[in-house]
Amino acid sequence: MTREISEQRKTVYYLGIVLMALGGILFATTFVTFAMHFGDSSNFVSNAKSGMFRAFGGMALLIIGGIVRGIGARGLAGSGVVLDPEKARQELEPYSRMAGGMVKDALDEANVNLGGKPEKVVMVKCPACGKLNEEGSKFCQECGRKM
Repeated sequence: MTREISEQRKTVYYLGIVLMALGGILFATTFVTFAMHFGDSSNFVSNAKSGMFRAFGGMALLIIGGIVRGIGARGLAGSGVVLDPEKARQELEPYSRMAGGMVKDALDEANVNLGGKPEKVVMVKCPACGKLNEEGSKFCQECGRKM
């Protein structure tokens, strides 16, 4: 399995981001021009057509850019365009490794050790009741008798 994302996938990912940015700008210009021409009814039909074209074109670029960005990030098989589980596993490996690394960081921060050997704890058996007590205990935790 490869641990790196190919340059082609990176290029497709960034192309998707550019398409989304252009779509967002195109969509936002609809509101800006509407605010600038508020109350001006001259050329209403052409302004309305232009505004609708920019609004729907911007939304389309946002959607297409999101799809292209997803394919670039996960690859064709990883995003479900090509149905090949083995290839999908290979293409998603960097993200799976990253998610596992994030979980490991969180466990390390919480001082949780899942893969290490447990600490050895010495227990002393109470001669009266048989309860196991910690090594340094002076009295039994169960019956209170002196150890």
